[in-house]
Amino acid sequence: MIKKSYAKVNIFLKIAGKRNNYHELVSRFVRVHSLYDEISFVEEYCEKFTLIGDFGCDIKKNTIYNVYEQLKNISPKVEEYFKNHSVKVDKNIPEFAGLGGGSSNCATFMLMVNDVCNLNLSKNELVKIGLTIGADVPFFIYEYDSANVTGIGEIVEKFDEEILNIEVITPKIECNTGQIFNKFRELFYKEISKKDKIKLLNLKSKEILAILSTKEANDLFEPAVAIYPELSEYNKNEWHFSGSGSSFFKVSNE
Repeated sequence: MIKKSYAKVNIFLKIAGKRNNYHELVSRFVRVHSLYDEISFVEEYCEKFTLIGDFGCDIKKNTIYNVYEQLKNISPKVEEYFKNHSVKVDKNIPEFAGLGGGSSNCATFMLMVNDVCNLNLSKNELVKIGLTIGADVPFFIYEYDSANVTGIGEIVEKFDEEILNIEVITPKIECNTGQIFNKFRELFYKEISKKDKIKLLNLKSKEILAILSTKEANDLFEPAVAIYPELSEYNKNEWHFSGSGSSFFKVSNE
């Protein structure tokens, strides 16, 4: 079994408020069809859960491992299956880059396990599990090409628009999301108005990119630059900032 695990970009990302230790977001997530990892289940005997891939973290901190620990408690079929299959991830999505690679891997793995182990979990049930791993996971579980994402990531509403040809560049800067949010709260905190929220959620992605600068589209851009000044070198008219970075993207007309 092999499945593509796609990257995403945030066409815009605005903060709407706080919920305990989380920030409530208003964002448009768009799938990047040209950038993906590939996850495969390889038939072989494994003494323990085996995850193969070029990851930037210890296996026990990996999103796939963490969600496996939850899924095996749902059904004994999961642990039994992975005694006879390893998980291989061919990585292409840069890590610490605002492209959702870890969340995408987690969601794709969940969808594959749900299928191959006949767990019969609905996507809403998978989302509840995925949210315990990361706020971006629900978007990838629903497998939409474009969606409005609100709340702390749990509200994902499909947005109908043309599939965009997205070009991505990723500077060799590992952005720390936690530090960027702390800097945002410390120096740049603001909340989007209800009027602007409704406006952005109803505009097509190309329209948003045409009228908003990088700074205007993404509330995390300024705090990111405050911590990583070298990001400002990539702040050009046609490029926009995704998530908490460090990736920039543009829509290609080719």
